[in-house]
Amino acid sequence: MTPDHGGCHRICTDLRRHQRIAVTSHMRPDGDALGSALALAWALQALGKDARVIMRDPAPVPLDEFPGVDSIDVAATVPESTDAVVVLECGDLARTGLEGLERFHVINVDHHPGNTGYGAVTWFDRLAAACGEMVFEIITELGVPITPDMATQLFVAIVTDTGSFRYAGVSPRTFSISARLLEAGADPVAVARTLFDGNTLGRLRVQGAVLRTMALVESGRVATLHLDLDTLAATGADPDETDGLINMPLSVKAIQSVVFFKQADHGQYRVSLRSKGDIDVGKVARSFGGGGHKNAAGCTLTGTLADVHAQVFERLRPELGPGPAAPASGA
Repeated sequence: MTPDHGGCHRICTDLRRHQRIAVTSHMRPDGDALGSALALAWALQALGKDARVIMRDPAPVPLDEFPGVDSIDVAATVPESTDAVVVLECGDLARTGLEGLERFHVINVDHHPGNTGYGAVTWFDRLAAACGEMVFEIITELGVPITPDMATQLFVAIVTDTGSFRYAGVSPRTFSISARLLEAGADPVAVARTLFDGNTLGRLRVQGAVLRTMALVESGRVATLHLDLDTLAATGADPDETDGLINMPLSVKAIQSVVFFKQADHGQYRVSLRSKGDIDVGKVARSFGGGGHKNAAGCTLTGTLADVHAQVFERLRPELGPGPAAPASGA
């Protein structure tokens, strides 16, 4: 699919036609999923719509501390009385984890490569650094003023999905929207403190345990991390408190990519991938049915750790390109 810059107007026209609207996103929602969904639902409510956010999984720590998160319905389905379902940043309906969505009028809003183009109405914009940017434009097009709570959630969406403005895709548009969100009431210091300075002791312990597993492969260009269920239990951390740990090895200049293998169940691993520059880990994740961005993506694989490791590196290695040249003989 190619970017469709007329999509925002088409989405807004369609939203105005419906009264009972469910807004959802992918399983295990992140800051972009939650912030975008809540801000859009609030805007629709301001227009007199019966709008609600429905997610398959609850919000992780510390995202559950932001405004409106306690209003999210955690469920496996949407009510039959729903007129339309807005699906945010999902490559396909299966990623929502919600059952029976194909029966509804689906509105598809996404910025991830690999979106299948499902739904009655679609807006895909690969140039958006976060879905929050697209939702900001939708709310503006709808003519709804941005409230402080909307601004906060959309700023959370952008900050988290851009890795604090470090990932590829950040553009002047990203900073322009962020500035307008601050003008509307988002507090960047408060957001940063909640996101980055609210760790538990369990998170600190699991951080140390995960970093002790770090290994360097592919001539030191790739770091691997892993976490099994026994180690997670021993640290007392919540599974959601492992989010963000994958970014730590990327602070080392020589490390160009990181792969984090997290045991989700016996025989199943959630694989998170991060990279710098032109290494496309999103392509790797999509080849396994996952998704994400060029420099930040993930997927779920079944097998032993050794099997999953081999599968991932079979796909990742071509994306790394040639390794560093060997020293000349006699050097």
